[in-house]
Amino acid sequence: MRLEERVAVVTGGSSGIGRAIALRFAAEGARVVVGDVAREPREGGEATGSLLGDRGVHVDADVSRAEDVDRLVRAAVDRFGRLDVMVCNAGIAGRHSKSLLETTEEDWDAIMAVNLRGVFLCCRRAIAEMLEQPPIGEARGRVIIISSQHGMVGPPGHLAYAVSKGGLVNLTHQLAVDYAGRGVLVNAVAPGKILTGSPEQQDPGVLAYSHARTPFPRLGRPEDVAGAALFLASDDSGYVSGVNLLVDGGWMAY
Repeated sequence: MRLEERVAVVTGGSSGIGRAIALRFAAEGARVVVGDVAREPREGGEATGSLLGDRGVHVDADVSRAEDVDRLVRAAVDRFGRLDVMVCNAGIAGRHSKSLLETTEEDWDAIMAVNLRGVFLCCRRAIAEMLEQPPIGEARGRVIIISSQHGMVGPPGHLAYAVSKGGLVNLTHQLAVDYAGRGVLVNAVAPGKILTGSPEQQDPGVLAYSHARTPFPRLGRPEDVAGAALFLASDDSGYVSGVNLLVDGGWMAY
């Protein structure tokens, strides 16, 4: 599943899942533009942009701002000539993710600005670019949205986050229907419990619940999601569009 001569943008690519996707794409031959509000990975180590070397570049970008999203896409096209894959990975939860009666308007707006508005802006800008470029094989481009298992169920105490991710599942379906006929394939990847190194994942109770709820004998790694994203970015997925691909160790099957 090589990505030679392909150009990808990965939002939220400095840490966690986005970092793993960016590095896997580059290892498979792609040129990668990483967009993020921070450069240093939360899990520590060398910055993603530095690890990409001459195969990629970091662009400071807040996906909730249309001008930043435009700068990301222009960086890919100006530097590498086209945009083949847009990975909409940037997202937040943390202190803003609460139950209904605890959720303030600030909490709601903060999550929606990144998780839903940000993906809308990235899809709009990327697909507009893809429609104007010649296809490689049968596809002018591919969009991969990072959704969540929590966009398919009602996780206790996480109202705005779950609603935002549920919106992404429907957005995936809508865009797949609207643009497959013009050569743009749109899919989502729904991670289960993925250990990314973020502080909120260290809660012993949360980890114990996740282990008990996941049939596979370990929890997920960012590289597991990167492998699924690679499939959807490659020609091997040439007839796949509108899918919300679970990478959850069987969590949703339980």
